[in-house]
Amino acid sequence: MASIRKRSNKWQARVCRAGYPAETKSFNVRADAERWARSVETETDRGSFVSRSEAEANTLEDIIERYITDVCPTRRSGADEISRLRATCRTKLAKLSMAALTPKAVAAYRDERLKKVKPATVIRELAYLSAIINHARRELDINIANPVSLIRKPPSPQGRDRVLTDDEETRLLATLAPTGRRNTWLLPATILSLETAMRRGELIELRWSNVNLDAQTAYLPITKNGTARTVPLSKKAVSILADLPRSINGRVIPVKGNTLHAAFRKACKRANIADFHWHDLRHTAITRLARKLPNLIELAVVSGHRNLGMLKRYYHPSATELARKLD
Repeated sequence: MASIRKRSNKWQARVCRAGYPAETKSFNVRADAERWARSVETETDRGSFVSRSEAEANTLEDIIERYITDVCPTRRSGADEISRLRATCRTKLAKLSMAALTPKAVAAYRDERLKKVKPATVIRELAYLSAIINHARRELDINIANPVSLIRKPPSPQGRDRVLTDDEETRLLATLAPTGRRNTWLLPATILSLETAMRRGELIELRWSNVNLDAQTAYLPITKNGTARTVPLSKKAVSILADLPRSINGRVIPVKGNTLHAAFRKACKRANIADFHWHDLRHTAITRLARKLPNLIELAVVSGHRNLGMLKRYYHPSATELARKLD
């Protein structure tokens, strides 16, 4: 039998069944406590009871903090993820209990964010949220349906095809000259990105122990798709690397990713280059490499793409160039 008792002006119901942890919940009215206790007993006897006590006791913010502590340090992009998740903790959605995290609440969050940021950002934030909820369901005994899977996602934007023109590159590299308080690592990092098509994360994690200037290669043990690869280095890339000082921590570019991103954004503004992101350097590099490596298999080896369909998003030959090949 369930026990019902009054505690601090509330009625507390406690249900104990062999093989199940005790379930306790408080109500303002005794009748509600009795009704809840009967339903728990019935579901327990049927073997269909699912405890929601952890979901009711923890807010989304609590779960995000656990995820930051337990999961983010094990991920390659953990530092960037933490800053994004901290921002999510400041939203109204994060103050809800996990039990109150309904599709309606998540949809309201989606619509509010779409007023402030682009659809691609909202899609990424919802993906993070879904991963966190699934982790809580698997590891933290949070027994709720994943509401993110039940709402409509913003339409995926068309892939970017922004590449750097020769004139823009001249202005950008001139602006990146390390004078005054400007970041001295930004210019070599930018040139290496254009020469190797490495992702920003791969570049800042590159270590001197994995660089072989004689063989003109750079080994990347950890990449975005989880597969190690060896990147061939052009003569210009080798020259840039040979001139770089060796940092004490062994990294080729000893700068945090967010620092590099912020400095690059300011440089583009000074150079009057609109709508250009760091990742567009990779687009530009792959487009240029495609002229030297017309074989897509070889190009994929350099870029690190396992799916040629994904590589197509980065490969942007002009119609004029293709027409010349038809002559």
